[in-house]
Order: sequence, then structure tokens, then C-alpha cells
Amino acid sequence: MIVEVLFKGSRKEFFHWESEEPLPLRVPVIVEADRGEDLGYVHATGELAEKRLAGVPHAPEEGVTRVIRRRATSNEVKRVEELRADDDVARRESAAKARAAGLAMKVTDAEWRWDRRKLTLYFTAEKRVDFRTLVRDLAAAFRTRIELKQIGVRDEAKRLGGIGRCGREYCSASWLPDLRPVNLGVARDQRLSLNPTQISGACGRLMCCLRYEHDFYVQQRKRFPKEGKVIETSKGEEKVLSNDIFRERVTLRNIEGETRIVPLAELRREWKNAPAGAQAIEDEPIATDDSVSEEVLRLQDTSEMPAWLPRAAPAPEAPTGRRLPVADANPRDDRRPRRPDRPARTERPSGAPNAARPPRPEARDADAASTTPEATGDAAAGGDRQRRRRGRRGGRRSGRGPSPGDGGSST
Repeated sequence: MIVEVLFKGSRKEFFHWESEEPLPLRVPVIVEADRGEDLGYVHATGELAEKRLAGVPHAPEEGVTRVIRRRATSNEVKRVEELRADDDVARRESAAKARAAGLAMKVTDAEWRWDRRKLTLYFTAEKRVDFRTLVRDLAAAFRTRIELKQIGVRDEAKRLGGIGRCGREYCSASWLPDLRPVNLGVARDQRLSLNPTQISGACGRLMCCLRYEHDFYVQQRKRFPKEGKVIETSKGEEKVLSNDIFRERVTLRNIEGETRIVPLAELRREWKNAPAGAQAIEDEPIATDDSVSEEVLRLQDTSEMPAWLPRAAPAPEAPTGRRLPVADANPRDDRRPRRPDRPARTERPSGAPNAARPPRPEARDADAASTTPEATGDAAAGGDRQRRRRGRRGGRRSGRGPSPGDGGSST
């Protein structure tokens, strides 16, 4: 069985455990080392250790060759605690000898092996350092084998550990399996300030958390239109001012200068000639209960956070209760009452030529009466009375009295 063992300063190595009895986590064990033995703590076993062996950078290229010899006793664990107190003494003496030799190096940590047959010193330097003379002086002072390893400033923070600006332990010292390179392009993709004091960690380099959050920002921005691009929506051409990938909102500005904030789902429906990556939200598959396994539900279903089942939105129910009154389509017909003796008004179809209206019944009777010689004088007198009546009505509408020519009074 493959077992990953943890040593001082987050140093990890892989070993074989030949016994059938499984090893619990964090149990101290004595392992085989270069020309001796060392003590460490079990970090991972079984399938997890095999997965880490295939993916971490500290896996041996030639395969796992060393073995775990036995479990450590309480006296052996106590001996290791005494060695940890001697590590700081060895580091200070080594740093003093390096300054005396005029070497441009910083001794950051020292580690005694459990059997005291080897002392490993870790240092940082800007350039390559010739420390052969220093190794001879240290070997004569400590009476053991000396090994010096040059590491980077990020590895130094990983070995020493500490508390970051977030209030938690460094990611590199707590859980991050390997230190991947971080550049300014990662900060630009996340729209962060390029001020080094705001995006740098305690080691003076860009923070490691920028790297493992970078994939989220890249995938989210693919769903949004590019900022500064002019797109065509249902309301015309609009320019994309900014994208809020956390709330999934887009700020747009039209030609008149008016701005509006649109949810991404609504913008996908309004966006005309959208690229293939920005499909409508309805085209995305909706998760059902079958896609969530019972094991995942069991792990998620707690009193603090109940399990959530993705379900389709229910259809809206028809409104019940009283409804507001609705006016008729043509309210002009009810403004004034219609006289019972007046016939109904006939509507002329739209687009039809102007045709003569059918004569009223009174007019037909008057025409028939006017054809007789006896009714000629009566018709002339009636026509004068109608003209005078029309003249008085017209004067009242225009705000002036009728003219003398119309038969009205001139006073």
C-alpha cells in the first residue's frame, strides 16, 4: 500500500507499507531515509495517496522505493520534539558563518533528521552561491552531514507558514498541493488593481489564490459580451459598459446616452445575432432529480444547509377573485342618448368612395310637397326662417352676433 508521509515544513514523501494492518492518519511512523531513518506523520493512504502520487510534483520519478519500517513510540516522538528546539540554534549559527564568509544568502530554516546523521539547511538567494567553503565549516562545527538547498521566496513562505491578509493560514502551507506560477495576466483577467502592495502576499510575490480562482473568472466571462462592444438588441444598438459576473448583470448604454442594467438571462433573449457561445437561457438543459445521486443528497442534507433539489418552475395559476371593469372598445357611442325617432347611423366601410347619403324621411316628404304649386310659398318662407336660425347659432359659436344681412338684429 502507498502511504504519503508528512515531515517538517510541509515536506512530503511517498513510502510503501508492507503490513496488512492499515495506518490511521496523523500517526507517527519511522521511515527509511538516505543512510539512516527519519520520523514523519501519515498524511494520506490508499486510493487518495495513489491519486496524489500521480498528480503532485514531489512524486519520485523512479517510483516508490523506500518503505515504512514501523510505528514510532512515544519516546521517539519526544526525541523529535527536542530536535525541533535545536533547529533554530543550527539556523542561527549557520547564518552567522555565511555572513562571515561574505556570501549573499539568507538561511531561512534548518532541519535535523531524526537519527541526527544529517542536517539540511534551506536558504534563499538572488543569484547562484558557491557555498563549498561554508559546507566544510558547518560539517566541522556540527559533526554531521550537511546539505544546503536553495529555495524560492514562495517555497520559503510554504515552509515557515503564517497568516495571510484573509485571516487564515497560507494556502501554500495548508492545502495547496503545488506552487503554480502566477503572473499579472491573471490579475488583469480578474479586473484587480495592479498595485503590487494589494495583490502580493507575505513572500512579496503575487498571491497564490489568484491562480486557482482564475479559471472561474475565465469561464464566467465567456458567457458575457465583451466590455466596450456595441451589440444589437431589441431596443437598437447599445454599448456594453460593464459586466457583473457575480450578480450576472450587464450595464448597457444606447445612442441617446441612456443607461440600463439588464440581467444576463434577459439580455440573451434580446441579443440579436449573438455568437454561438451566448445561446439563449432556455436552450440550456434543466437539471432534474435524476441527475443528483442519493449519496450527494445524504452528504448535503444537514440542519444548517438542507439539500436542494433542482425542479422546474411551476406554471403560474390563473388569478381568482374580482376583476376590474373593462371599458368598451368604442366609448363614444354611449356619450349622449340616441333619440328614438332618429334612425340608426349606417357606417360606411373604410376605403369606400364618398357616396350620397340616403335622404331623410322628412326631406323626402318635403320634396314631395314642394312639387305642388300650393306649397311653393310655404317652402320659401320656411327656408328664410331656417337661414335666420342658422345665422343666430353660428354667431353664438363664434362669440359674435349674427350679421344684419342674415336677418338678425343689429343692436
